[in-house]
Amino acid sequence: MTPTRGHLVWDWNGTLLDDLGLVVEATNVAFASVGGPSVTVEEHRARFRRPIAAYYADMLGRAVDAEAFGALDRIFHDAYRAGLTSCALADDATTAIAAWPGTQSLLSMWFHDELVPTVHTYGLTPHFTRVDGLRAAVGGGFKAQWLAKHLAELGLDGREVVLIGDSIDDADAAVSVGAHCVLYTGGLSDPAGLRASGHPVADTLTEAVTLATTLS
Repeated sequence: MTPTRGHLVWDWNGTLLDDLGLVVEATNVAFASVGGPSVTVEEHRARFRRPIAAYYADMLGRAVDAEAFGALDRIFHDAYRAGLTSCALADDATTAIAAWPGTQSLLSMWFHDELVPTVHTYGLTPHFTRVDGLRAAVGGGFKAQWLAKHLAELGLDGREVVLIGDSIDDADAAVSVGAHCVLYTGGLSDPAGLRASGHPVADTLTEAVTLATTLS
Protein backbone atom coordinates (compact mmCIF):
# COMPACT_ATOMS: atom_id res chain seq x y z
CA MET A 1 0.00 0.00 0.00
CA THR A 2 1.26 3.47 -0.83
CA PRO A 3 1.47 5.54 2.37
CA THR A 4 -0.73 8.59 2.52
CA ARG A 5 1.90 10.17 4.77
CA GLY A 6 5.20 10.24 2.99
CA HIS A 7 7.65 10.92 5.80
CA LEU A 8 8.63 8.72 8.72
CA VAL A 9 10.41 10.04 11.83
CA TRP A 10 12.25 7.42 13.85
CA ASP A 11 13.02 7.59 17.55
CA TRP A 12 16.50 6.32 18.49
CA ASN A 13 16.92 5.16 22.10
CA GLY A 14 14.79 2.10 22.78
CA THR A 15 13.49 2.05 19.22
CA LEU A 16 16.18 1.65 16.56
CA LEU A 17 18.84 1.22 19.26
CA ASP A 18 18.29 -1.65 21.68
CA ASP A 19 19.68 0.05 24.78
CA LEU A 20 17.12 -0.79 27.48
CA GLY A 21 19.61 -2.77 29.56
CA LEU A 22 22.20 -0.02 29.40
CA VAL A 23 19.66 2.68 30.29
CA VAL A 24 18.64 0.75 33.40
CA GLU A 25 22.29 0.14 34.37
CA ALA A 26 23.13 3.83 33.99
CA THR A 27 20.00 4.83 35.92
CA ASN A 28 21.10 2.61 38.79
CA VAL A 29 24.57 4.18 38.78
CA ALA A 30 22.91 7.59 39.10
CA PHE A 31 20.58 6.42 41.89
CA ALA A 32 23.43 4.72 43.79
CA SER A 33 25.36 8.01 43.78
CA VAL A 34 22.74 9.49 46.09
CA GLY A 35 21.93 6.38 48.12
CA GLY A 36 18.86 5.52 46.10
CA PRO A 37 17.31 2.15 45.29
CA SER A 38 18.25 -0.21 42.49
CA VAL A 39 15.56 -0.35 39.82
CA THR A 40 14.80 -3.46 37.77
CA VAL A 41 14.12 -3.46 34.05
CA GLU A 42 10.44 -4.14 34.72
CA GLU A 43 10.15 -1.33 37.26
CA HIS A 44 11.90 1.09 34.94
CA ARG A 45 9.62 0.25 32.03
CA ALA A 46 6.52 0.58 34.19
CA ARG A 47 7.42 3.80 36.00
CA PHE A 48 9.66 5.82 33.66
CA ARG A 49 8.18 9.06 32.33
CA ARG A 50 9.12 12.56 31.32
CA PRO A 51 10.11 14.94 32.70
CA ILE A 52 12.76 12.54 33.95
CA ALA A 53 13.22 14.62 37.11
CA ALA A 54 9.71 13.58 38.16
CA TYR A 55 10.55 9.92 37.60
CA TYR A 56 13.72 10.31 39.64
CA ALA A 57 11.77 11.99 42.44
CA ASP A 58 9.29 9.10 42.54
CA MET A 59 12.02 6.49 42.69
CA LEU A 60 14.18 8.35 45.20
CA GLY A 61 11.27 9.34 47.42
CA ARG A 62 12.23 13.01 47.56
CA ALA A 63 12.13 16.17 45.48
CA VAL A 64 14.71 16.51 42.71
CA ASP A 65 15.33 20.15 41.86
CA ALA A 66 17.13 21.41 38.75
CA GLU A 67 20.56 21.33 40.37
CA ALA A 68 20.11 17.81 41.71
CA PHE A 69 18.74 16.59 38.42
CA GLY A 70 21.62 18.13 36.50
CA ALA A 71 24.10 16.22 38.67
CA LEU A 72 22.18 12.95 38.29
CA ASP A 73 21.86 13.49 34.54
CA ARG A 74 25.63 13.89 34.18
CA ILE A 75 26.26 10.71 36.17
CA PHE A 76 23.69 8.84 34.09
CA HIS A 77 25.22 9.93 30.80
CA ASP A 78 28.78 9.17 31.89
CA ALA A 79 27.70 5.62 32.71
CA TYR A 80 25.68 5.38 29.51
CA ARG A 81 28.62 6.44 27.34
CA ALA A 82 30.87 3.89 29.04
CA GLY A 83 28.58 1.03 27.99
CA LEU A 84 27.37 2.23 24.62
CA THR A 85 29.65 -0.01 22.55
CA SER A 86 27.79 -3.01 24.01
CA CYS A 87 24.51 -1.95 22.37
CA ALA A 88 23.23 -3.30 19.08
CA LEU A 89 20.44 -2.13 16.83
CA ALA A 90 17.03 -3.70 17.30
CA ASP A 91 16.93 -7.07 15.55
CA ASP A 92 14.92 -5.88 12.56
CA ALA A 93 15.95 -2.21 12.51
CA THR A 94 17.65 -2.25 9.11
CA THR A 95 14.88 -4.35 7.58
CA ALA A 96 12.25 -1.98 8.90
CA ILE A 97 14.08 1.10 7.62
CA ALA A 98 14.36 -0.49 4.18
CA ALA A 99 10.64 -1.30 4.16
CA TRP A 100 9.45 2.32 4.30
CA PRO A 101 8.81 3.64 0.78
CA GLY A 102 8.96 7.35 1.62
CA THR A 103 11.53 9.68 3.15
CA GLN A 104 12.84 9.14 6.69
CA SER A 105 14.57 11.09 9.42
CA LEU A 106 15.70 10.49 12.99
CA LEU A 107 14.95 12.52 16.11
CA SER A 108 16.43 11.60 19.47
CA MET A 109 16.42 13.11 22.93
CA TRP A 110 20.08 12.13 23.26
CA PHE A 111 22.69 14.86 22.81
CA HIS A 112 23.07 15.89 19.17
CA ASP A 113 26.88 16.01 19.08
CA GLU A 114 27.06 12.42 20.30
CA LEU A 115 24.06 11.10 18.38
CA VAL A 116 25.26 12.05 14.89
CA PRO A 117 28.56 10.12 14.93
CA THR A 118 26.91 7.17 16.70
CA VAL A 119 24.23 6.84 14.03
CA HIS A 120 27.01 6.98 11.44
CA THR A 121 28.88 4.19 13.24
CA TYR A 122 25.87 1.92 12.81
CA GLY A 123 25.80 2.69 9.08
CA LEU A 124 22.37 4.34 9.10
CA THR A 125 23.14 7.94 8.16
CA PRO A 126 22.50 7.52 4.40
CA HIS A 127 18.91 6.46 5.08
CA PHE A 128 17.91 9.74 6.75
CA THR A 129 17.24 13.14 5.28
CA ARG A 130 18.01 14.65 8.70
CA VAL A 131 19.35 13.46 12.06
CA ASP A 132 18.61 15.62 15.10
CA GLY A 133 19.46 15.14 18.75
CA LEU A 134 19.02 17.27 21.82
CA ARG A 135 20.72 20.64 21.59
CA ALA A 136 20.81 21.39 25.31
CA ALA A 137 23.26 20.85 28.16
CA VAL A 138 20.82 18.83 30.28
CA GLY A 139 18.22 16.34 29.06
CA GLY A 140 15.05 15.03 30.60
CA GLY A 141 12.34 17.17 29.03
CA PHE A 142 9.51 16.55 26.59
CA LYS A 143 9.99 15.77 22.89
CA ALA A 144 7.22 17.91 21.43
CA GLN A 145 9.16 21.15 20.95
CA TRP A 146 12.07 19.29 19.38
CA LEU A 147 9.79 17.47 16.96
CA ALA A 148 8.28 20.78 15.88
CA LYS A 149 11.76 22.16 15.20
CA HIS A 150 12.79 18.96 13.39
CA LEU A 151 9.82 19.15 11.02
CA ALA A 152 10.30 22.88 10.48
CA GLU A 153 13.87 22.25 9.38
CA LEU A 154 12.60 19.60 6.97
CA GLY A 155 9.85 21.88 5.69
CA LEU A 156 7.16 19.35 6.58
CA ASP A 157 3.66 19.69 7.93
CA GLY A 158 2.91 17.26 10.74
CA ARG A 159 -0.02 15.87 8.78
CA GLU A 160 2.49 14.41 6.30
CA VAL A 161 4.32 12.51 9.02
CA VAL A 162 4.25 9.31 11.05
CA LEU A 163 6.54 8.87 14.06
CA ILE A 164 7.68 5.49 15.35
CA GLY A 165 8.79 5.53 18.98
CA ASP A 166 8.68 3.57 22.21
CA SER A 167 7.11 5.98 24.68
CA ILE A 168 3.95 7.92 25.43
CA ASP A 169 6.09 11.05 25.11
CA ASP A 170 6.71 10.11 21.47
CA ALA A 171 2.97 9.80 20.93
CA ASP A 172 2.26 13.11 22.69
CA ALA A 173 4.90 14.82 20.55
CA ALA A 174 3.33 13.43 17.38
CA VAL A 175 -0.16 14.58 18.39
CA SER A 176 1.19 18.06 19.18
CA VAL A 177 2.21 18.58 15.53
CA GLY A 178 -0.75 16.79 13.94
CA ALA A 179 1.20 13.64 13.10
CA HIS A 180 0.39 10.00 13.67
CA CYS A 181 2.43 7.70 15.89
CA VAL A 182 3.04 3.97 16.03
CA LEU A 183 4.35 2.76 19.40
CA TYR A 184 6.91 -0.03 19.64
CA THR A 185 6.76 -2.43 22.60
CA GLY A 186 10.40 -3.53 22.47
CA GLY A 187 11.85 -0.41 24.02
CA LEU A 188 11.95 1.54 27.27
CA SER A 189 8.23 1.56 28.10
CA ASP A 190 5.82 -0.98 29.56
CA PRO A 191 3.88 -2.57 26.67
CA ALA A 192 0.61 -2.54 28.61
CA GLY A 193 0.86 1.21 29.06
CA LEU A 194 1.49 1.70 25.36
CA ARG A 195 -1.49 -0.45 24.42
CA ALA A 196 -3.72 1.53 26.78
CA SER A 197 -2.81 4.78 24.99
CA GLY A 198 -5.13 4.25 22.04
CA HIS A 199 -2.32 4.62 19.50
CA PRO A 200 -1.36 1.79 17.13
CA VAL A 201 1.12 -0.57 18.80
CA ALA A 202 3.60 -2.99 17.24
CA ASP A 203 5.81 -5.69 18.74
CA THR A 204 8.46 -5.41 16.01
CA LEU A 205 9.80 -2.48 14.01
CA THR A 206 8.84 -4.17 10.77
CA GLU A 207 5.26 -4.42 12.00
CA ALA A 208 5.46 -0.77 13.06
CA VAL A 209 6.39 0.28 9.53
CA THR A 210 3.57 -1.83 8.09
CA LEU A 211 1.11 -0.08 10.42
CA ALA A 212 2.59 3.31 9.56
CA THR A 213 1.88 2.79 5.87
CA THR A 214 -1.82 2.38 6.62
CA LEU A 215 -2.30 5.60 8.57
CA SER A 216 -4.19 8.43 6.96
